[in-house]
Amino acid sequence: MTIQLRHPEKAKKPDSVIPRKPKWIRKKKIESAEYYETRRLMRDHGLTTVCEEAACPNIGECWSQRHATMMIMGETCTRGCSFCNVSTGKPDALDVFEPGRVAQAVKKLGLRHVVITSVDRDDLADGGADHIAQTIRAVRHQTPDTTIEVLTPDFLGKGNAADAVFEAAPDVFNHNLETVPHLYPRVRPGARYYTSLRLLDDAKRANPQMFTKSGLMVGLGESMNDVRQVMDDMRAANVDFLTVGQYLQPTPKHHPIDRFWTPEEFAQLEQIARGKGFLGVSATPLTRSSFHADEDFAALKQARQQSLAAGT
Repeated sequence: MTIQLRHPEKAKKPDSVIPRKPKWIRKKKIESAEYYETRRLMRDHGLTTVCEEAACPNIGECWSQRHATMMIMGETCTRGCSFCNVSTGKPDALDVFEPGRVAQAVKKLGLRHVVITSVDRDDLADGGADHIAQTIRAVRHQTPDTTIEVLTPDFLGKGNAADAVFEAAPDVFNHNLETVPHLYPRVRPGARYYTSLRLLDDAKRANPQMFTKSGLMVGLGESMNDVRQVMDDMRAANVDFLTVGQYLQPTPKHHPIDRFWTPEEFAQLEQIARGKGFLGVSATPLTRSSFHADEDFAALKQARQQSLAAGT
């Protein structure tokens, strides 16, 4: 039997030692009845979650609250980012029934807010933009009161493909910059920093009422000043919400951890970001893009209302 490597592009990379996690990173395993019910629903509907594929440390807490981030367009990515635990290779054809199954799962879970992400699909002419838009519309049809957040690829080299997603008008458009510009060749070799930044700017220009969001990992080799500069770039693109979390190395073949940022440094990052004018900030070691996304969305709406009331 032939075994397909999960990360064939990393097979020849030298191993690096994964350092022991500090106490503020460790998290107890949570497996409640709700956790298993959420997992069953995902299996019954043939859905993939980024919670599992990316080995998220918060899966126990989220699934126990019946929150799961749907990962559409398959479980195989066409990119080979050095930090990512999602499988790399040639993806299968798109499943035209997937948008409907996502919508059904959202309804059964009773979600007030759903996060929908995807793998990169460089093999598709539009990068999967129309499939994402169809999924947004399917959820709106099934559960009109559910707010929708999408975490999209960069649609690099796909022209105006992202317009289809903008026109579907998700409540939150999220695209992660992931890291600082000088680390892109090693961390996101298939992406371009300014392409990602422009995508966020285009989203806000296309629909000023749509919240925009982006995230960073720290611990890859960046400095505090590097992160400050990325914050400035995001604010220049009118990004509303910033997430910052600690990078955790999935395997010895992945990008090595440079260091663990302390809780005090994360608190400093949050203070800096709020000072730069972000409507919302989540900066903790275990912050991930979709962690507590429903609560964050409620806080975003409140912050915007307060900002408008204050005339700022």
